[in-house]
Formats: sequence, structure tokens, C-alpha cells
Amino acid sequence: MRKTTIWQTTRKALTVTALATMVTGGALLSAGTASAATTLASACSGTVNGGMGDTVAITGTSVKELVRAGAREAGTLALYDVAANDIAKVNKIDLGTVPNAAGGSIDGKVIGAAVRQAVKDTKSWGLGLNPEKTLNSIEHKVAGSCGLTTVATNYVAPALPTPGTTAPQQGGTGGTGGTGGGTHGSPSNSNLLPGGSNGTGYAPPRDYGNLPVAQPGVAVAPGVRYPANSPLPGEGAPQYGTDGQAGQGGPDVRNAGNAEALATDGLPGGDVQLPMLLAVLVLAGVTAALVRTWVLRRVS
Repeated sequence: MRKTTIWQTTRKALTVTALATMVTGGALLSAGTASAATTLASACSGTVNGGMGDTVAITGTSVKELVRAGAREAGTLALYDVAANDIAKVNKIDLGTVPNAAGGSIDGKVIGAAVRQAVKDTKSWGLGLNPEKTLNSIEHKVAGSCGLTTVATNYVAPALPTPGTTAPQQGGTGGTGGTGGGTHGSPSNSNLLPGGSNGTGYAPPRDYGNLPVAQPGVAVAPGVRYPANSPLPGEGAPQYGTDGQAGQGGPDVRNAGNAEALATDGLPGGDVQLPMLLAVLVLAGVTAALVRTWVLRRVS
């Protein structure tokens, strides 16, 4: 009787544990499924709104005409209507996820590669004689025509610090003899570094009290700047040295530099001498004779 009771108790405990495990696992699976969301865009271009981390996808119908055009332009005798109808049966073509930011983008090349893979997965028999060339043509056509901009609807911008606020000092009051603060009331060095122990990275406000400044509206009277018995700046004749008699008030005139007068060899300055005049007269006569001879030869 006692053995039966122990077995029944053990079986009940195992049953309760198994049930608890199943409930917990089911709850985890339900939570994981609920967190995975898909944002289905109505077209392969434009803007799509979704939550951060959501999967962005398009339908095969949205790229049906692009697949038709790409297969027709491939030049592989593809049955482009068949390929277009096969991709239209695809309910969802995954392109990526909404980034953890205010916005992002999905490039046309990414969309083209995804559509190419989706067409290939349909195993369509309308891809013509060279399926790889047809798929490449479809990818190129979609990539040049598509492009999505993603907008995160649940994005929250980080809070900015209020202007004028400073980080609290770590430790005591920080005065002379205080505990935990810097010397003479200055904060400790840890407050000046990002990620300090107080959780902030703000620096204390700078002190500009020691900078010299001009006081506006203060004018100094001329009598204070230049007393009555003293000469004004620049007043008085400049002094260029003394000649030994400056103490007695004698003149002090000197030549600037080392210029010297040239000798004139006893000739009076400014007079034109007789040989120079004779030479000028002879030159004029010769010139006149030459001109006369040249004119007579030209006339004859």
C-alpha cells in the first residue's frame, strides 16, 4: 500500500512538470511568432511603412509585367506570358527588413535578385531555350525599375540633453577638504569622460571670468591722458643728433649719406664750349648736302 502511494505521488509530480513545460514552451513559441511581422508592399517602388525589424516583401503580381518584359527582351524564345503568370502566383517575395533607424532603403539590385530567385523557384517552363539568360534579363529589368524607401513607424529619436545642464558631481560637496570631489570644488576627472561612473559624459561649464574685456561707454578725458605741462605725442621738432654745440643751442645740420660734388675741371658750369658748336654746325652742313644730292638724283 505504501509503495502504491509513493508511485502515485511521483507520477502526479511528473505530470505537473510536463504540463508546466508544455505551457511555457507554447508561450515562448507564441511570443516568437507574434514578434515576427511582415510588411507587404503594394509595389516594388515607392515608400513602405513598417516597424523596425519587420520583413519587407512584395507580391508576385506587382512585378508580373516586369517579368514579362524581361523574358521577352531576353531573345531566348521564352514564353514570357507563361513566366509572367507563374510569378503572379507567388504571394510573397522577401526583400529584407526595416532597419533600426528612422528610415532606410532597399536597392533595386536587391529586388532584382529576389525576383530572379522567385522566378527560378517556380520552375516555369516558359523561360525559353536558355533559362539562365532569361533570368538574367528579368533581374536586370526589375533592378532598373524598382527601389523602395522604408520608414520605421515605431522609431523614437534619442533624447537630447537640455542646454545648460551639467553632470552631477560624484561624491561629496567638492569644497576644500570635501570627499569624492576635485580639489577646491572642481569635479572629479571621471565626470569629464564619457561613460563615467555617474552615467553621464558632460563636461562642467567653462569659466571665462579671467579673460580681459573692454568696458563699453567709458571715455577718458584728454586732460587725463595728456597733462597740461607735457607735450602731446608727436609735438615738437624731431631731433637728429648733436654737433657738439647742441647744449648751447647751436644748429645741427648734416648731409644725408656720403654724397660728394664732382670736379668741373675749371670750366664754368652750364656753358656750351666752342668745339661743341663747330661740330654741330659741320654735322648739319653734311646732312643738308646729302639730302640735296639724294633729292636731285630722285628727280633726274
